[in-house]
Amino acid sequence: MKLLLNDITYLEQYTQKFITVLIDYSPRLVAALLLLIIGIWAIRLINNVSRKIMVKRGIEPTLIEFLSDIIFWGLRIMLFIAVISKLGIESSSFVAILGAAGLAIGLSLQGSLSNFAGGMLIILFKPFKLGDAIEAQGVSGTVIDIQIFVTQLLTVNNQVIFIPNGALSNGTIINFSQQENRRTDLTIGISYDSNIKQVKDIITGILDKNPHVLEHPKASVVVKELTDSGIKIAIRAWTKNEHFADVTSDILEQSKTAFDEAGISIQPFMKEFSKS
Repeated sequence: MKLLLNDITYLEQYTQKFITVLIDYSPRLVAALLLLIIGIWAIRLINNVSRKIMVKRGIEPTLIEFLSDIIFWGLRIMLFIAVISKLGIESSSFVAILGAAGLAIGLSLQGSLSNFAGGMLIILFKPFKLGDAIEAQGVSGTVIDIQIFVTQLLTVNNQVIFIPNGALSNGTIINFSQQENRRTDLTIGISYDSNIKQVKDIITGILDKNPHVLEHPKASVVVKELTDSGIKIAIRAWTKNEHFADVTSDILEQSKTAFDEAGISIQPFMKEFSKS
């Protein structure tokens, strides 16, 4: 019986201490809770306003998403530190932990950080944009997505290629879509028995009849080279980017048909081997 009374006495003491601590600590708890609620609301407001400002100024959508994420998580970390400080918890230790964690992550993800920096350079300097046809790192295709670490290309045979932004930003990029017009450079070989003037007239007529070949700059048909196997005729015609593939195909197809009708044979090029 005496032991039971002692347990009740200890329980009453602990309960009294808990109530006392709760009463003393409740102002901090209420203040921290209010700060958390107001902070979450303010973060959403700042994020939405910043997005609208960036959209209004015509910033790249990928950069908008990236900057919005940085603002969102940066403000959240600041809010977390402010809330724990309000609760009376020492925040300097958390800052030190975050700094050490950031350093460790940075050392372990050096390659990813290179891709991150490359993505920032691509987004800021815009060597290409969504929908552009480019050639880089030995592959070519249409840009379908620019992420912060990788860029996605869609090839003509419907394959998706992921190129790390670090390598992409440090390499050579050929952008076929940046200029409105594009020149098709074709080479056709004919034999030495062929009449060069007749060949040039045939090709010039084909170019003049093609509605997608531009008048300015003017197309040209010239002798490019005299080789051991035949004569190389260079065809240079300007067209809009969207008509480039069709114009190239039409010139080759129509030239072959016209040469057959005129009795002109196309001469294959022989590979040149270096003499030992």
